[in-house]
Amino acid sequence: MSSPMTPPGKPALVSSLAEASATGAALPVTGPPRFFVAANLPAARFPEGSKEAVITPVPPSVHDAATGRFIAAVPLPPGVESSWKLGAAAPDNRTFLFSGTSPAGTRFFRVRLGDDGRPGAPELVPDTGARVPGVVPALALSHDGSRFAFADLVPGGSVVSVVEVTTGRRRDWHSGDALVTGLSWAPDGRSLAVVSSPQGLGVLDLTSPETDLFAATRILRPASGVPPMTSVAYTPDGAALVYAVGYAVERIPADGGVPALLAKPEPPKGASLAMRFDVDGTGRHLLFTHAWRMHRLDLRDGTTSSVRIDRGDLPRGSVSPDAAW
Repeated sequence: MSSPMTPPGKPALVSSLAEASATGAALPVTGPPRFFVAANLPAARFPEGSKEAVITPVPPSVHDAATGRFIAAVPLPPGVESSWKLGAAAPDNRTFLFSGTSPAGTRFFRVRLGDDGRPGAPELVPDTGARVPGVVPALALSHDGSRFAFADLVPGGSVVSVVEVTTGRRRDWHSGDALVTGLSWAPDGRSLAVVSSPQGLGVLDLTSPETDLFAATRILRPASGVPPMTSVAYTPDGAALVYAVGYAVERIPADGGVPALLAKPEPPKGASLAMRFDVDGTGRHLLFTHAWRMHRLDLRDGTTSSVRIDRGDLPRGSVSPDAAW
């Protein structure tokens, strides 16, 4: 959706959400996590002798965090055809936000798990008629579960949006020269950590009236080229940020300072150059996935462990998922 007055290459920005901060009471931390959720792309299969792919929808799934055992598929809301390869978690290990595919583009929905890990009915975020996002490389859920943030690739750059789950109202920030790959909410809901290329790691002030992303963002750790940064997480007290440069996990004070190395796990064989991860509500356990295995890194002592992700009855053509807890 664009306006005749919108400059070429710059998207129309939405500002229907008057207050972007998420200052409700944070959901209680339950940890160590009992569950993780896996979000996947639709499965593509090429029948023998055919050049046309058969596409099978794939729902998100809930798994036991200790064993990787499949617990349940997450139901898709009406109008959402399949999950997409992104999920986000609140600190209670029960409230999750997913992206999904629809004929119009990406839609979002929230799901809450029972104490047995079984998902309840999905809550589809209302469509307010704003520009529907296409490629979404980053997603984060606020600590109170009321709002989420996502990055959207647009011609020439990225848009970062904060959305109210129950109404769909949102506020956008645009940068014409950034690829945003990681987002994380501060526990107090007033700021958002942003990882972008070529800028690096910064903190977006959600109270700022600016609509330019980096006019409202303070850079804490400039990008250093290769290996890249992709993910970020606030510590539970909001005092620091945890991020990865390749597979080196570092920590930096949220108000700026000198980074410190926390751990450097061995990358799984065949893994990408950068680790996409999620940190649980306790701030101790970091999760990343590769080749249908869930890898857990203990940020206190640097030890790692992994379990196979049980696919349950998911289509065999689906790729290794992203995960959150």
